[in-house]
Parts: sequence; C-alpha cells; structure tokens
Amino acid sequence: MDQNRSSQNQPGEPVIYKVEVTTGHGLLTGTFDLISIALVGTNGESPKMYLNQFGMTCCQGSGAEVDLPCDRDLGPLLLIRLQKEPYSCFPESSWYCDIVQVTSPQGEVFLFPCYQWIEGYCTVSYREGTAHIPSDDTHGLQRRHRQEEIQQRQRKYGWKEYIPEVPWCADIDTLATIEYNIEYSFPKTAAFFGRGSTALLEAKMKGFLNKPYSWEKLEDIRKIFWFYHTPVSEFVFKHWKDDTFFGYQFLNGINPIKIQKCTKIPENFPVTQEMVAGTLGKYTTLQEELKKGTIYLVDYKILENIPAILLNNHQQYIAAPLCLLHQKPSGEVLPLAIQLSQQPGPQSPIFLPTDEEWLWTLAKTWVRNSEFHTHEVIAHLLHGHLMAEVFSVATLRNLPMCHPLYKLLIPHLRYSIHINVLARTFLISQGGTFDKAIATGRQGLAVLLQKATDDLTYTQLCLPDDIEARGVGGLLNYYYRDDGLKIWEAIKSFVSGIVGLYYKSDSAVQGDVELQAWLAEIFAKGFLSKETSGIPSSIQSVPELIKYLTMVIFTCSAHHAAVNGGQFEMGAFMPNLPSSMRKPPPQAKAPLRLQDFLDTIPEMNVTSQVLSVLWVLQNEILDMKPLGCYDEQLFVEEAPKRLIGDFQERLKRITVAIDSRNKTLTLPYTYLYPPNIENSTTI
Repeated sequence: MDQNRSSQNQPGEPVIYKVEVTTGHGLLTGTFDLISIALVGTNGESPKMYLNQFGMTCCQGSGAEVDLPCDRDLGPLLLIRLQKEPYSCFPESSWYCDIVQVTSPQGEVFLFPCYQWIEGYCTVSYREGTAHIPSDDTHGLQRRHRQEEIQQRQRKYGWKEYIPEVPWCADIDTLATIEYNIEYSFPKTAAFFGRGSTALLEAKMKGFLNKPYSWEKLEDIRKIFWFYHTPVSEFVFKHWKDDTFFGYQFLNGINPIKIQKCTKIPENFPVTQEMVAGTLGKYTTLQEELKKGTIYLVDYKILENIPAILLNNHQQYIAAPLCLLHQKPSGEVLPLAIQLSQQPGPQSPIFLPTDEEWLWTLAKTWVRNSEFHTHEVIAHLLHGHLMAEVFSVATLRNLPMCHPLYKLLIPHLRYSIHINVLARTFLISQGGTFDKAIATGRQGLAVLLQKATDDLTYTQLCLPDDIEARGVGGLLNYYYRDDGLKIWEAIKSFVSGIVGLYYKSDSAVQGDVELQAWLAEIFAKGFLSKETSGIPSSIQSVPELIKYLTMVIFTCSAHHAAVNGGQFEMGAFMPNLPSSMRKPPPQAKAPLRLQDFLDTIPEMNVTSQVLSVLWVLQNEILDMKPLGCYDEQLFVEEAPKRLIGDFQERLKRITVAIDSRNKTLTLPYTYLYPPNIENSTTI
C-alpha cells in the first residue's frame, strides 16, 4: 500500500490532504480561538494548518474545510492533533468538535470522531475512528496513545465514597466543578431548573408550601398544580381506592419489581382460609390457589428498623408490611390481606378487604408509603442512578475512545454523572428534599441504601433472571415484564452483533486488559467486592460478555424509564404514593374516620415539596435521545452501522406492537414504550 502511495507522487512534489472539521450544532459550541490541525500517519507527521486566521471559523454547526499540504505521503493516518490557541484580544472560549474527516491524496477517507468539548489553550489528539481492542493495535503510536488517554482520564475522573457501604460515586463535590464533557447541555440545564422553579412557584403562590397542616379535603390535593394534570393522573384520582388499581400497580406501576410468587404462606404472616374466603369466593380455597400459582406476595422486610425523622416538628413513621395478592382468572390482581409489621400478634392485626372502608384504605396507604420508600431508594436511586454512575465512571477511567465497548456504551451513559451530582446537591444532601419532606430523611436513606446494597445481586439487574427468580413468568397482564423482555432481547441482539465483530473467541475476551480492568473496577466500586452479589469481577467468554453489556445498557435505559417515567402521574394524587406517615400503623381494628386518614398522610407543605420534585423528575423531552438514537458517528465502519439500523428497526416493531396492545387497554402502559425510553439515565 505504501509503495502504491509513493508511486503516485514525484519526489519533492507536495501532497494535499483535504480536511473538514465539524463543530457541534448545540448552543455555545463555537469558539473565537484559533484552531489548527496536524495529521499523523505511519510515515510521519504533517505541519500544522490553521483552519482560519481570523477566528470564528468554528462556529455553531459549521464545517471548516482546508487543504493541508505535506512534503510526503503520510501513509495510513493514525491520529490528528487539534491545537487551540488565543486569537487577538478575545477571551478563551470552549469549543465542541463533532468529527474530523480527512481525504488523502489517493481519495481514501479517514474519519476521526471527537464529540467532545476542548477547553483552554491546549493540544489534543484523536485516533482514527475504526474500533480497536488492545490486541488490534500493532503500531507503537496507537498503543502509546490509548495508554496515555486512559492515564489522563484516570487523573480527571476519580472515585469517592459518598455514604459508607454504598456504591461509590464520581469524585465531584459541586456543580461548578463538573467537567464540560459530562455536564448537561444548556437546553437541558434550562429545562431542569425552569421546570423545578415553576412548580415551586405555583405551590408557593397558592400558599401550600407555607401550610404545615392536614388537608381539609382529599380533593384539595389536586389544586397544588392546575396545569400538570394528565390522563393517568386523573385516572389515579378516580381509582386510587380501588383494590383492582392497588393490585395493578405492583405489575405496571413505578415499582414493578417487588411482586413475587407465593407458594407457601410465610410463618410470620398467618393468613387463614377463613380470613380470605370472602375475597376468594366460594368456589376455591387459599390452598388451591397456592397450588395453582395465583397467589403473590410483596414483602417490605427491608424497611424494618429504618429510622424516621421529624417533619413539621412531628415524628414520622415507617412500616415494614407484608401484602398477599391473588390474580383472578380475568387477570385482575386483588389484595387478600395486609399486615403492617414483620411480627404477627395482637398488636399487628391482619387487615382485610372486608374491613371497614377507611381502615382498609389506611392499610393499603401504608403499603403505598412503603412502595414510595423502596421505589425511590432502591429501584430508582440504587438500581437506576447509582449503578449508571458506577458504569459511567468505570467506562471513562478504563476504556479509551477507540475501544468498541466505549463506542457502544458511552451514548447510554450520557449525563448520568451530572444528574447524580444534582441529586447529591438538592435531594439527598443534608437539608435537602429527603430531610424536608420524606420520612426517612437523609439518615434513614443511608441505612436503607446500605441494606439494599448488601442485598443487591446480578440477578436483580438481569431482567430474564429476575423474572424467573421472582416466579412471575405466568402473571397475566404484566406489561412491564412483556415489554421489558422484548427490549432486553433487542438490546441483547444488538450487543451480540457488536461483540461478534470485535471478539472472535473467548480468548480475545480474556486477553482484553482494558475490559477486564473495567469489570474489576465496577465489581470493587459498585458492588464493594461482594462475592454474594454474583456480579462477575472478570469475564471469560463471549456469551458472558454479551449478557453483562446487555445488563448495563438495559439498566441505564429501560430500567430507569420503567421506574422513573410515571412518578409524577402515579404520585400527583398524594394518597396513592405518600412520602411520609404522621401516625404509627394501627395496632387494632378500631373504627376510622376520614379525618383520621387526613391526619396520617402528609401535610400540605410536605405534599407540595415532594410533588414539585416529582414534576421535575418526570421525563424531559428537551435534549432527549430515545433508545437506539445514535446521532454521533462513533462507529465509522459499515458493519456496526448496519447493526445500529437493525436495532432501530427492531425497536420500531416493538413500538408498533405496544401501540396495538395499548389501544385495547383502559390504562395504557407506556413506561417501556421505546420512544419514551431515553438512551441513558439523565433525569
């Protein structure tokens, strides 16, 4: 190849490389600084060439084209060097470079994906875009570049322990210290803070934020926000007391991962046939239904002994209920019995649907309060956000940009660190939302997180394994499971194709030192080196790698969508998802009035504070990248591009199937609707 190149040019005759540098289309992506470029090939390095002597060639969305003369053919291009220098009296301004395309004198096209902010006056190098695992690199310059890139990233992105015995996080203390390449875009930032400020302002203008009092009427809760009602929130308001909707939420609400098959009534939950006969009907018995596999259990034992705080100078309370459920032949899931503690006895009665109306409603509301705590702290914060941050930091520290797994994963890690810094700043910090409006406060949150981390397993994060472990494969109308498994398989098929392109054998997986370092760091920092988690600290085969990568992408995209998307809709009418309870669980089946119920659920100001946050945390459409949307050309080869297209087509087919099913449902299930799933955990 080099002989052919040199034969086309006479000795001493300059060769011309055509260079096109593209600036990002987002706001404030351009720069006033001078930008120059140099090319590095197997035969040497070119002189640097300025894109423009007058600055601002690199303006938003622009493509700067220059001819770069060189005294010889450089051979196959390996790197480009971009230098950013001051221009005249203009202050330094950051620049976002999308991609650089270089056409050689022989007409070969080389692509150099950047997709990064370049800050300060500096020189940065980017590799030619073909994906390489370490063993693919044969040139010393390639090997040295990937090593230096990893070393630089490890200096830039560190780890820190935020709460003992909980997954570690990025070593970033404040929003001001977030590096440009991992922070929100300007539109995303404006939307996030604008949404939150508007919601708080409306609640404050109506006076709710300043009223530490019980609600006078349940209907008044809907007055917190005039403009944020949705068809789902209206459905919740109308049906929150219905046993059928109560049961439905365990399948298709915002925490659909707690329900499990019950084959034997737990010893600490002494439900008898006599108790449930009226609910089951005269044609069956509890034992018969247990044998059929239609009895299910939701157990909140993890909430036992979680400390609670004072809100409005009143002690709050947390229960650890057990809830027994039955799926009827029609598919409806109905509650059979509720016990509000883990210790049975005279002071821990079993509540039944046949009990007095507000007593039974209160028992179900205690379960919904337990759902709030386990959803927000475990399903949402731990499984969704903290895991996404662990994957993000480990990827940035261990996989260079040329690695195929970096190219595969980085779109699914976008903004995950920034949203968690926001959470640590405003939600789970001392004096944050948890201390202002949630019964656990920050102290109880830490205890619950520690217990959940100790219980965290690889099985829980792998949807097919989790479905099998919970015994819920036969549940009817379990749309979370049905849609989730389709999306899992679509991701797995895509991942399988990508892995197959770059790992031709198990030995290639075993020999990838960057991959193995990435896995080891996730095991150490995310799972605290706990062998009981079942998470691998190293991977020895191609199938193992495919499963692991599928889990990572599913966790950061579909799992987070399933537990995040409906928070405001399901919680807007607060009794359906209360953040605190102001009286202890009832210890006897004494008559209960509506006023007793109102004096137990959160006050006006606590409700307003929580709903303002839930409104912010619903999916933000500005700057959203739906699952499978890869508008950055990280893979430059044709084979991975075809796999991306196949993945997108499969997601479209899933979308059509969900559309068809949802038309038949009174309450459509949309939290795993592909266009609603974001590539990454961003909100």
